[in-house]
Amino acid sequence: MAASAHDAALALTRLGLGARPGEIARVAPDPSGWLAAQIRPQGAPQPPGDFPDAAQRLDQLQDYRAAAPRAAMRPDAAASPTPGAVDPTAQARREARQAARRAIADDTAQAFLARARFAATTDDGFAERWALFWSNLFTVSLVKFDAGAFADQFEREAIRPHVFGRFEDLALAAEQHPAMLFYLDQARSIGPDSPAGRRRSAGLNENLAREMMELHTVGVDGGYTQGDVTELARALTGWSTPNARDRDDGVTGAFLFRANVHEPGARTVMGKTYRQPGLAQGQAILRDLARHPATARRLSHRIAAHFVADDPPPALTARLEQTWTRTGGDLAQVAHALAAAPETWTPQPAKVKTPYEFVMSAHRALGVAPQRLQPLRQALIAMGQPPFSPPSPQGWPDTAGDWAGPDALVKRLDWSRAMADSARTADPVQIAVDALGDRMSERTRQTIARAESRPEALALLFMSPEFQRR
Repeated sequence: MAASAHDAALALTRLGLGARPGEIARVAPDPSGWLAAQIRPQGAPQPPGDFPDAAQRLDQLQDYRAAAPRAAMRPDAAASPTPGAVDPTAQARREARQAARRAIADDTAQAFLARARFAATTDDGFAERWALFWSNLFTVSLVKFDAGAFADQFEREAIRPHVFGRFEDLALAAEQHPAMLFYLDQARSIGPDSPAGRRRSAGLNENLAREMMELHTVGVDGGYTQGDVTELARALTGWSTPNARDRDDGVTGAFLFRANVHEPGARTVMGKTYRQPGLAQGQAILRDLARHPATARRLSHRIAAHFVADDPPPALTARLEQTWTRTGGDLAQVAHALAAAPETWTPQPAKVKTPYEFVMSAHRALGVAPQRLQPLRQALIAMGQPPFSPPSPQGWPDTAGDWAGPDALVKRLDWSRAMADSARTADPVQIAVDALGDRMSERTRQTIARAESRPEALALLFMSPEFQRR
């Protein structure tokens, strides 16, 4: 194969989600152009589907909360209580609550299936991977129901539209989204000296402030102190979501600043004093954190480690950091710098695919999209990456040590066999050529060709080192 075909195979695998039949040949004339065409001002493409937006989901969540069973009794129950009697009012509320919860969970699950089907079929594999990277940086999770209810809306509204814009705009959209406000308990944070704080026992919550600094911007080595976290938490008080009463008062949208819970006064964070009133104070601090040199350094390293190698080449990290700093965090320019860096195009694969990347690349290799949610969900759970459910605010891990252990490989083999048994393909060798191009070794080619059956040949392809790595 020509050098351009080799670059096409690299681009589709290392920077995308894997090659579909015939895709290497289509990309081969201009792999760099294929990447550049996906870096668009409007952000990453949206998976198709008609799903509620965040404001609509808030209404659904409030209906769910309103259906919570209360200790209610029939008018005659107090006079003649019957042991073991079921209160029909409480039972009806309980059933309504369960139905509301199921509706939200089912809708979120279908949104995940739509996202997976899109990943398996899109021409914009790099844009999709880039969006998933930023979604994982700003993690929310189904491990908290109220936050997980917005997992799809979070990606669609806060992440995808901003991934090729300025990082500070992406950060602001992510931190103010209901998914993040619920996940990190910000909606319950109250300034102790605010009007509401002086009337209530509830107080300050530092979760969002801590993760904003530790995970989303400057990092643990960024030079901040616990005092800075507390000051930022005070500045963020008031960041919340509208409730039913607010809706009745005409409030629209999914974010609301509550002035009556905001801690008054100036805040000093990392040596700078912020005297802005109300909402503007937290926003100003976040934008400065997003522009901080430590943020450029840390996130440039994280991009290089995700796309190229667990221990990325220092020259690549430096190149991305220089672009980030020079452009003020313009993520489109950082993406172009990644695509143009010679270190990105080294032939040796150094990354192990996550379970989601592995499953999507197998579907792409076969030219089919996932058809049903349950088998997809079961496969990802078995391999350790259940849908929309990273285990902590740190997001999904991203190194070979996390995904290539003996048990993990056994689970991948089991899934590969099941996938191969159900696949309809006449020529596994051609599937391998289409998926890997000249990244495929002669040994892997011969192993597939000598397999005793087509399902065995496909399973061998999926478990080959070239397919497992990118």
